[in-house]
Amino acid sequence: MNCAVSGEVPEEPVVSKKSGLLYEKRLIERHILDYGKCPITGEPLAMDDIVPIKTGKIVKPRPVQAASIPGMLGMFQIEWDGLMLSNFALEQQLHTARQELSHALYQHDAACRVIARVKKERDEARSLLAQAERQIPFSASAGNAVHAPALSNGKRAAEDEDLGAPGKKIRPGISADIIAELTDCNAALSQQRKKRSIPSTLAPIDDVERYTQLSSFPLHKTSKPGILAIDVHHAKDIIATGGIDTNGVVFDRPSGQIISTLSGHSKKVTSIKIVPDDDGLVITGSADKTVRLWQGSENGNYECRHVLKDHTAEVQAVTVHATNKYFVTASLDNSWCFYDLLRGLCLSQVVDQTGSEGYTSAAFHPDGLILGTGTSEAIVKIWDVKSQANVAKFDGHTGAVTAISFSENGYFLATAAQDGVKLWDLRKLRNFRSFSPYDSNTATNSVDFDHSGSYLALAGSDIRIYQVASVKSEWNCIKTLPDLSGTGKATSVKFGPDAKYLAVGSLDRNLRIFGLPGEEDQTES
Repeated sequence: MNCAVSGEVPEEPVVSKKSGLLYEKRLIERHILDYGKCPITGEPLAMDDIVPIKTGKIVKPRPVQAASIPGMLGMFQIEWDGLMLSNFALEQQLHTARQELSHALYQHDAACRVIARVKKERDEARSLLAQAERQIPFSASAGNAVHAPALSNGKRAAEDEDLGAPGKKIRPGISADIIAELTDCNAALSQQRKKRSIPSTLAPIDDVERYTQLSSFPLHKTSKPGILAIDVHHAKDIIATGGIDTNGVVFDRPSGQIISTLSGHSKKVTSIKIVPDDDGLVITGSADKTVRLWQGSENGNYECRHVLKDHTAEVQAVTVHATNKYFVTASLDNSWCFYDLLRGLCLSQVVDQTGSEGYTSAAFHPDGLILGTGTSEAIVKIWDVKSQANVAKFDGHTGAVTAISFSENGYFLATAAQDGVKLWDLRKLRNFRSFSPYDSNTATNSVDFDHSGSYLALAGSDIRIYQVASVKSEWNCIKTLPDLSGTGKATSVKFGPDAKYLAVGSLDRNLRIFGLPGEEDQTES
């Protein structure tokens, strides 16, 4: 009788009470210790379930093949042949598995391509639908013209409702109700500003002086690296970036996770703004001449709600009004547009007839009744939003005005260009200080006051932070941070809540966060 496991005659035979099978004692005991069940039937089996069998001691005869050297060599040859056959079978199975895996990967790649194409077609369809919805008010105006009196030649005047004298679309204009709303907002914010004090949670100068890089996040594509615009939602600590790769990215800084990628533009995203309310709105401007409004959804993704095509050249700047109901875009076509955010409707398009230069930057005054714009010909223009009139011009820069930032105190305006940064006193409409941190071949690409108006950051070949002072006092550079991208060009800079950190974009794909070491962990907790 042979062991049910090894197939050999057992030296110490035992039998199972449950199955009646014969085993070699050492084999079955080891199997029970490892698995606790019968190796043949799979039933639970314990040491008490096996009974030893007493047999007479016999001498196992030696196989005939093992009685001579040629016989042993024959045995070894047989075992070697079996091993080779088994190895060949395994190689065949491996080859088959590789072929199946390659086929599955090919199918997955094809499915991804189909999904990407379907998503693109879906986005295009949504854009066309949004464009049609946006044009409904104009269609209604044209429809009302059918009831107008006929002209002398028997034709209706419907076509004249859409175009003005120079062939431009007639805009509804900024109504008296909207002007009243802007005025009320201005009065409320001005009153609050008089009682404004520096928050106790603001990062002190000693902390700012010790700022260093805390983290770096690769948000954009490696094929077209470069971040051109940054905005920060202070209440939610969310950062939005616009890149050369045609995408915008909404990023949750505390968790270090991308919330959504805004894909739809066909050229680089030059400006991005988060509407600071609870509706989850983001606005992007692009070199493809369009502006897109993105609406956040419950699942965290952002979908394009409107595509605005009112400009005829690159859109260079987007700025949101303090009411969070209106916004302005500025373009190289020498015009800026005032939009109703909810409807995605251009209420007024202002073209400056005194010059031919395009706009390269724009920003609302904190109170909302003043708009600042920078031009490609080094001019800073101040506009009265209610009348859309140019009320002041600042010159003195060299090169295009790349960035504009109003201080929260309402008095100071900082502008950046090829020759550095200039500070303007809005009360006296004059330049009271200039910074030239770089050589003549290096432009200052971005400038930003923190929300308290205590610090000013600028970005070029490095990043510098200044302590804000009065008109007559010296503005000291308290910290210089290197551009760690290796490109030598920091393109955008933005303060975080209470100036606890600085978000920096450069001509690589990474968003960099500079702050106080150890502060990041405290902020996340």
